[in-house]
Amino acid sequence: MGNQPQALRRFRLRDIVEDRRIILMLALGFSSGLPLLLVLGTFTLRLAFSDIDVRAIGLFSYVALPYSLKFLWAPAIDRLNVPVLGARLGRRRAWMVTTQAAVALCLVLMAFSDPKTNLALLGFGAFLVAFCAASQDVVIDGWRIDAAGSDFQGILAATSNLGYRLGLITAGAGALFIAASGGWMLAYLIMAALMLVGMVAALLAPAFDAPRAIVADTPGHSRLWSMRRAVLEPLIELHGRFGNALWGILLLVALFRLPDFLSGVMASPLYRTLGFDLKEIATVTKLYGIWVGIAGGFAGGWALARLGLFPTLLLGAFLAAASHLAFAWLSAGAPELWRLTVAISIENFCGSFAGIVLIAYMSSLTSPAYAATQYALFSSLYALPGKLIAGASGFIVAAIGYPAFFVLTSLVGIPVLALCLAVGRRSGKTVPEAPLASGPNAVGNRATGAELPSTARAPGAV
Repeated sequence: MGNQPQALRRFRLRDIVEDRRIILMLALGFSSGLPLLLVLGTFTLRLAFSDIDVRAIGLFSYVALPYSLKFLWAPAIDRLNVPVLGARLGRRRAWMVTTQAAVALCLVLMAFSDPKTNLALLGFGAFLVAFCAASQDVVIDGWRIDAAGSDFQGILAATSNLGYRLGLITAGAGALFIAASGGWMLAYLIMAALMLVGMVAALLAPAFDAPRAIVADTPGHSRLWSMRRAVLEPLIELHGRFGNALWGILLLVALFRLPDFLSGVMASPLYRTLGFDLKEIATVTKLYGIWVGIAGGFAGGWALARLGLFPTLLLGAFLAAASHLAFAWLSAGAPELWRLTVAISIENFCGSFAGIVLIAYMSSLTSPAYAATQYALFSSLYALPGKLIAGASGFIVAAIGYPAFFVLTSLVGIPVLALCLAVGRRSGKTVPEAPLASGPNAVGNRATGAELPSTARAPGAV
């Protein structure tokens, strides 16, 4: 099923209530955010309250790796059709329904897996949830981009972010409140049922499937040449602009949020060790903490506008690392609710501040001609090293204890600040490209051209 052509027009405020894409995007954003904590924060709390060894909890952080590796199979989702459903619903909607149904089924598997007797099965179920949910994110982002022109991308991205945050609150605070009252099985079964929100939205959504252009092979050039253009040229272009400084830039991106990935895995076991119950954790970390994080994101945007990129990058690097000292302070004291609230306030505010700064910095490094590919490289690089190393965090805690562990994660900020001073002023600006001609190449309500990097979700938001 192809697109129904739409005329390009300016966004109007009354579109918020009149255009059904808004409410559909809200529901799809909710469906995208819901599974994340069920394989990260909420999942590690379930393991901690089942008295699973802290070293095993650290290793189980690897089940969320599909979120960082989804670029490997994203091209297949973008090109292949789901059998039967694809012909009836269109490529995007068929993939949305398929991945959402798969997430729900895998959550049911997790619901019936007891960590004390079926730990391996529970971990396998969590990995499947992460894989299917990451695939869902790919197709939802594709639908959002196809469904809106440049005049509408901002409002859809903001709506997606709001839905995503609501999904995080539901899978965080909501699941923990349910687990405290009715047990983990009931909590995960209800979360599985809530995937129907996204499935209904997918079935009601218009089939905005951008037709794939058929590019004729250039005489004398092989498919290998085409692959070189698609993959290597964006990297060559980066090296051409930055030279050997590119290696320092890549290292800065890889280390910038590393403390968050290391400490994030051990936060839930810390709450359990200190003696906080599920309702206290849900209220402070998963409900109150979400809104503090949103405030931190707004503060990051304000600082970027007022101070500029380089000073805010330095400030964000300092805050991202120093904030972990709040967890070191929490772990060394009594399990008082006010102490938990202070630590979460500092950690979430500073983490979201740094996340917005990192988005701005990575975006500034891209060239208009290769924006999508280069931003995908940076956004994968910032998360992957931290997730690979995070599996060892449980062994470090077992060896040196929680206070020393969180001090150690904050010390990562020292080389990050040094890298900011060394390469943070490098500009990614290039000579502006000639404007694209409008005309028959326009697809649906989206003008063809370089895809803008998504700002729907801040890096590291969990």
